[in-house]
Amino acid sequence: MLRSLGQRPVTGSDEDPRVEDPRVAELRTAVSRLRRELAALPSEFPDRAIAEDELAALAAMATGGRPETPRLRRSLLLIAGAIGSVSALARGLSDVREAVDLFGEPPR
Repeated sequence: MLRSLGQRPVTGSDEDPRVEDPRVAELRTAVSRLRRELAALPSEFPDRAIAEDELAALAAMATGGRPETPRLRRSLLLIAGAIGSVSALARGLSDVREAVDLFGEPPR
């Protein structure tokens, strides 16, 4: 009916829980990509398990609806610290950071 009136539904609207927030979709995509890149990395590093655990937590938050910004940022910091200077993962980590940034600053 909206389309017949030339209007489009608003994405990410709180009114219809079936409409996915595009920020959540972006987060899910970035996290999935980094998880695949990390799994394909042949080398081991001391905090790999921490990175894997936090990526799993981010993936769970992205499937559970609208994630809490402070928790997203905490996970991002832990992942960045765990990955450290693994240059092969730099682009994937940057994509996850950009997806987390879409959620803006937490209220103070």
